Amino acid sequence: MPGTSEGTSSVTTISPLATLLAAQQTDPTSTPPFQLVDEHGDLTAAGREVGVDLDLAKDLHADMVLARRLDQEGLALQRQGELHLWLMAWGQEAAQVGSVRALQLSDRVFPSYREHAVALCRGISPADIMRQWRGVAHSGWDPAESNVHINSLVLGTQTLHATGYATGVRLDRSDEVVMTYFGDGAASQGDVNEAFNWAAAGGLPVVFFCQNNQWAISTPTATQMRTPLHVRAAGFGLAGYHVDGNDVLAVHAVTQHAVARVRAGEGPALIEAQTYRLAGHSSSDDPKRYRTDDELAGWQAKDPIVRLERLLRSSGVDDTYFDELQAREEAFAAEVREQCKTLHGDDLAVVFDHTYAEPHPVMESERAQHVARRDRTVA
Repeated sequence: MPGTSEGTSSVTTISPLATLLAAQQTDPTSTPPFQLVDEHGDLTAAGREVGVDLDLAKDLHADMVLARRLDQEGLALQRQGELHLWLMAWGQEAAQVGSVRALQLSDRVFPSYREHAVALCRGISPADIMRQWRGVAHSGWDPAESNVHINSLVLGTQTLHATGYATGVRLDRSDEVVMTYFGDGAASQGDVNEAFNWAAAGGLPVVFFCQNNQWAISTPTATQMRTPLHVRAAGFGLAGYHVDGNDVLAVHAVTQHAVARVRAGEGPALIEAQTYRLAGHSSSDDPKRYRTDDELAGWQAKDPIVRLERLLRSSGVDDTYFDELQAREEAFAAEVREQCKTLHGDDLAVVFDHTYAEPHPVMESERAQHVARRDRTVA
């Protein structure tokens, strides 16, 4: 995918943005989410000032289209019995693609369980993404190959992992930045708030990226909290940013700015991206039980993919690009289906891997016992 290229982190390239974002730091309670492209696909005043890189916009658009198709295929495969479960990111593509594409490939990412677009942008195959949901692997992929940690299914724990890893980055005196993703529901978890505090107290190089999709399964954000998360950031000592999570160009720009600040040693940051989960929480959830058709329609009108397509077309991108992307999307969908249906269980010996940094005699003995029993069974 185009998203495998490294993001730019130069402060000089985003200096106009720093001026535009200054108001969020001085008065976060009354500043609306930062936006470069409105829901009609038109540039805002900020968008006209910052400008648009059409090549980047096309790359981000393509990433979102493929991520959306993966979700559609994943849900269909679950309904066919090929996957045990599937958690959808439908509607949240801009938040994921825009943010991860602002990182360098050397930056480590700690996802939750919904960041399929992040994984695709880091070159993780559909097969590796689906392994856990098919129940045929101890984990989906090797984090050392993509700098993306495996999915964390326990709510919010990945923020602790990210903060601990960022502590190691600080001790190593590396310029690496750590990014961790979580939702509005996880923001109410004690683990997440502890991670905020520890990161701020230590001035650690970590960006906390909250995809506020308005619903923690069936609990609306207004029930969970009285003060928006980006406003609460200051209380922890974090730089807080508020962005339209359905505007991929705004997400990319804000994340790029925050990452550059963190990489420069100015302390951790928190980004709250306002977005919406257009599908259910998972393949076992029926969102019609707790949200209205009018609410859904209102957010469908803000679809991040449609929004960017309108901007691209009005900017002169012709049908050739869209036709080629559609063909690429169909080929990708066929690949997803084929990869899923040919997945088989891994050798359970892999559970002994990556438990210790160095070989451990007890683990090696247990591995040998397992292999011996396995071989006797096969024979």
